[in-house]
Amino acid sequence: MGKVAMLYDSSKCTACRGCQVACKQWNDLPGTLTKNRGSYENPPDLSPYTWTRIRFIEKYEGRQMRWLFLAQGCMHCADAACVKVCPTGALKHHPMGLVTLEQDLCNGCGYCTQFCPFHIPRLLTDTLTGTGKSFKCTFCMDRVTNGEKPACVKTCPPGAFSFGERNEMIAKGRERVLYLQRNGYPNANLYGDVLLGGLGRMYVLLDKPEVYGLPVSPVSPALTHVWQDWVQPIVSVSFGVTALAAITAFFIARRHIRMEEVE
Repeated sequence: MGKVAMLYDSSKCTACRGCQVACKQWNDLPGTLTKNRGSYENPPDLSPYTWTRIRFIEKYEGRQMRWLFLAQGCMHCADAACVKVCPTGALKHHPMGLVTLEQDLCNGCGYCTQFCPFHIPRLLTDTLTGTGKSFKCTFCMDRVTNGEKPACVKTCPPGAFSFGERNEMIAKGRERVLYLQRNGYPNANLYGDVLLGGLGRMYVLLDKPEVYGLPVSPVSPALTHVWQDWVQPIVSVSFGVTALAAITAFFIARRHIRMEEVE
C-alpha cells in the first residue's frame, strides 16, 4: 500500500467518543482524573495519555445553538515541522505517510511541542529526574503496517472515520463535501488535502476551518528552516569537534603516561 490517510467526516460524528476509548485501549493509555468544567468535553485537552479527543464547538445562528464536533489528533503532515526540528531523529516520516515517534530516541527536548502548527504533541516530564518524552497519535502504526485500520476508525459506530489510500480518501472527502453543499451546508469543505504538502488526517467540515479552531493556512514556522539548515549542522559539527578533541586528549594523555613509565 502507498501513502495512507484518515478521513474524518464531522457531519457523521455523534461525539460518542468511542474513538477516545479505543485509542486508550489499544495503546494501553491510562485514564486521567477529570472534573465537571461546564462542558461535555472530557478530558479537557490532549495529553501524554490522551492522543485522540473529540472537541465540542458551540455554533450560534441567531438564538439557535448547534454542536460541531472535531476529532483531534496528530495530522501526520507531509511537511512536518516536528520532524524538521527533532534533534535525535525520534520523529520521522514513514513511507506510508505516517509521522512516527520512536520513544527510545526521544530526549524530551520538547521542540516538537513548540513548533507544531496544530499544537498536537505533548511532553511528559519526570519531576524527579527532569527527563521527558513526547507523545502523540501514531495512527496505530503497529496495526496499519499489518493491514489493519487504526483503532479509532475500527470502532466508530456512525462511520465518521474512513482510512485507506490517500487519493481515495481525498476523492471520498470531495464527493461528500459536494453532497453537503447541495443539501443545506454551503460552507462545507475538505480540510487538509493540500495543506503542508498534504495531511494524513483530513476533515470534512460543515463550516469554515476557523470555526473549529483550525488554522486556515498552517505553515511550518520559519524557525524550523533556520533550525534544520543552520543550527543542527552547527551543533553536529560542534559535537564532532568536541568528540575529536576528547579522543585526541585521551591519546595524548596515554602517550605521556607511557613515556613516564619508560623513564
